[in-house]
Amino acid sequence: MNDMLFFDRLQFAFTITFHYIFPQLTMGLSLLIVYFKWKYLRTKIEKYNSAAIFFMKIFAINFTMGVVTGIPMEFQFGTNWAKFSELTGGIIGQTLAMEGLFSFFLESSFLVLFIFGEKLMGQKLHFLTGFLVFLGSWASGFLILATNAWMQHPVGYEILENGKYVLENFSALFKNPWLVPAFLHNQMASLVTSSFVVASIGAFYILRKKHVESGKLFLKTGVVFGFISSLLVAFPTGDWNAKNVVKYQPASFASMEGIFQSEKGGAEIVLIGQPNMVEKKLDNKIAVPNVLSFLTYQNWNQEIAGLDQFKEEDLPNNIPMLYYSYHIMVGLGTIFIGLMALSLFFLYRKKLFNSKPLLWFIMFLVPFPYIANLLGWYVAELGRQPYLVYGLLRTSVGVSPTVSSGNTLFTLLGFMGLYFLLGLLFLILVGKTINQGPRPTKI
Repeated sequence: MNDMLFFDRLQFAFTITFHYIFPQLTMGLSLLIVYFKWKYLRTKIEKYNSAAIFFMKIFAINFTMGVVTGIPMEFQFGTNWAKFSELTGGIIGQTLAMEGLFSFFLESSFLVLFIFGEKLMGQKLHFLTGFLVFLGSWASGFLILATNAWMQHPVGYEILENGKYVLENFSALFKNPWLVPAFLHNQMASLVTSSFVVASIGAFYILRKKHVESGKLFLKTGVVFGFISSLLVAFPTGDWNAKNVVKYQPASFASMEGIFQSEKGGAEIVLIGQPNMVEKKLDNKIAVPNVLSFLTYQNWNQEIAGLDQFKEEDLPNNIPMLYYSYHIMVGLGTIFIGLMALSLFFLYRKKLFNSKPLLWFIMFLVPFPYIANLLGWYVAELGRQPYLVYGLLRTSVGVSPTVSSGNTLFTLLGFMGLYFLLGLLFLILVGKTINQGPRPTKI
């Protein structure tokens, strides 16, 4: 049973990790495309229109890959997690069906119109199609987050005599106090990724002295949006999410922060440390006294519950990975703020475009927002363990009893091989698009 549960979780973790590489770019990039198109309508400067069309091509490649890699995840609900689907399908099926029927078709339909319909529709309608792509993309994220929010903090449900969960109050799904903070945090994080991608392509063009004017536009836009979104990821959205975890999943918060023992008179914030699960402490820690209590409760002396306050069976089952995921994510977020602030300063001083070390740094840092986004999801999902639906349905109950660990491992290896080929294809297509560059503009 333990092997079956491990491989079921491993397969879903692998497929969803690979899948989320693509939506995290499309959600943020759709907003930047709308911005470029809006700037073109206001200024009639062709380079903005060219930028919108160029990045929509990259959006389309990511969107296609997201669809292809998302389908196996949907099937896993019926294969590896059949019991979970049977018990909770009356609730999570609502939002997942809405995401597929409304958001996906809105996004895909108007994506085609944006790419091929500029001359037929005129510029204002062309802008409208881009805006509807953005709307579909963000609506998709909202509905997926509504599903996840119910799993993190279940509301508006009723349990039938056969053990199935059904909605008692449909509107409660969208009034869930977990939803809005998680959605805003997720969208700002995706905007960080897209801003870094846009800025890095701009830095690449400037360093290669190719498509230089477009490169300057991309770099400037990416730096401005990147600075704003990096700040918003930390505050207020990140702070809001952390306070939700404290309130609704206190054991998860203690694991994230490495609080093994409740601290009287205020909790310290740990900058560096390694969880020692044998002695129930942090080794080699560097910490600042009382800061965590102030950040969490605005009270320097507020006690925060440690892991010693909870039953062993209710603790997250991989505390070190949860702890490291959270701290690496926060560390990367701090680096992003610093880098974008420095780049914005150089931009203000009109030195950014000629600062080669900074351009190289921006270009090569582009994988790290992807890593930070994925780690953020690891924090959310590892923190919810050992439950599929927090406090209600344990993960061990939700697996399919008839799917063996051998079958799951075999298909996992197949996914790895297939996704490796898809990854290569993705890199080739995006690489060719970037190398080709934006369409020429009249000067």
